[in-house]
Amino acid sequence: MKLAESCMTEPALPAELQDPIDHAVRILRMGGLVAFPTETVYGLGADAMQPSAVAKIFAAKNRPPSHPLIVHLAAPDQLRDWVGTVPDQAKVLATKFWPGPLTMILEKHPRVPLLVTGGGGSVGIRIPSHPVARELLQRFGGGVAAPSANPFSRVSATLASHVRRDLGDRVDLVLEGDGCDIGIESTIVDLCQSPPVILRLGAITQQELEQTLGFSVGRINRRSTASPGQHPVHYSPRAETRIVATDQLAIQAAAAAAAGQRVVVLSRSPAPLKTFDFTWWQLPEDLAAVARQLYRRLHEIDAHGFELLLLDLPADEGIGAALRDRLTRAAGNSTVRST
Repeated sequence: MKLAESCMTEPALPAELQDPIDHAVRILRMGGLVAFPTETVYGLGADAMQPSAVAKIFAAKNRPPSHPLIVHLAAPDQLRDWVGTVPDQAKVLATKFWPGPLTMILEKHPRVPLLVTGGGGSVGIRIPSHPVARELLQRFGGGVAAPSANPFSRVSATLASHVRRDLGDRVDLVLEGDGCDIGIESTIVDLCQSPPVILRLGAITQQELEQTLGFSVGRINRRSTASPGQHPVHYSPRAETRIVATDQLAIQAAAAAAAGQRVVVLSRSPAPLKTFDFTWWQLPEDLAAVARQLYRRLHEIDAHGFELLLLDLPADEGIGAALRDRLTRAAGNSTVRST
């Protein structure tokens, strides 16, 4: 495991001689920021019980303080330190999906700083499954507040190199990992509402939640800052992004290229046989594989300096529903065309 150079000043061995997890724990306890891989995306972490450290997250990301953060824990038995009451439904979901890509919104414990919760009375809790994240949390022993490790509203990071490029020296340490196997953010379910409501779609689908709980679970129909990832413009590359019908991709791409724009298409459909003056990147047919690749592809689009991204949407079912959510809000920086 490699280690980025730390920006924190402490009397310690040179970074290359330290255990990277122990080094990360020291930085967290000193009130610094550590970026670490999870199975979903990279998180930008701070000690959740140090408001001054949590404030650095908002500053590094340029994130509005009204947007709450998710607290990452090592084990369910830590919930009593962060949650006022643990409903039976939370216990059922924890048994099924933790560790894993599920965030539960629960009544916050009075000790939880309001800066973590965006001033609200609830807190998001997750227990990640990535081995680096788990080792970090186990050694740290407390809660780590961690949104995605990227500038606010921009594309989430799934590689350490993404974090270094986008946040630079605003992060004290970036831990290396073997990648983020899921590639999109966790599913968020609000258990403060009855019945529970999905606030953000992810790899754990609505169908899986309903099968586990034994009743229907709704999806939120409004954009809210009460949950992470709810801003209408989010996950966006710098390129203008348009959603179009699959059969219109080549037509609109060719027209934009003819007008002098640098155009790239993302689609699971194959590229047209005719050669055009634009780039076509075919995504895998399997939607889980699309999720793993999506943010990496969006980062590559930024790196290549494309001006216009055209894409189509998968069906609104399974993980395709989560991908539709991410792609629709990635296109929030432009007019969404026919779907």
